[in-house]
Amino acid sequence: MQETTQVKTKSPEQALASLMRLCSRAEKSSGDARRLMARWGVAASERDGVLAKLIEMRFIDDSRFAAAYVRDRSRFGGWGTYKIRAGLKAKGVAEEVINEALAQLTEDNSAEQLLRQVERKAPKVKAANDYELKTKLIRFALSRGFEYDTVLAVVEQFMKDR
Repeated sequence: MQETTQVKTKSPEQALASLMRLCSRAEKSSGDARRLMARWGVAASERDGVLAKLIEMRFIDDSRFAAAYVRDRSRFGGWGTYKIRAGLKAKGVAEEVINEALAQLTEDNSAEQLLRQVERKAPKVKAANDYELKTKLIRFALSRGFEYDTVLAVVEQFMKDR
């Protein structure tokens, strides 16, 4: 016999209290809050009011969220700008806020960070020759979300220096 799980619906007041608790523990975007409210069954007409209260009380600030997201994903996750941009879009952050947050990343810092990642990855790559190694390293670096020109320059430098 299959059990059905029933989603508990929350009133706007309960949703506000729950989101205040969540936002006090970790940064959340307005998109995160909208998704949570939809999952909780808060009426679509009342979601904007709850979100407005959260923004007014500074529990949610997309600029602050985006800055923290960019900083964490680049420093700790080793992500490049493309992957970070895609992550912020998925979180429902506006394009102009994303551009502002990504402006804090410098290209030199990205290249140094990518070089460290390539240096750590290279010994683990199984390749029959230098061409295959270079191809696999380029694919790896692109999957981390770095720009193609930066990837090529870093991998070329790595192959020349090793």
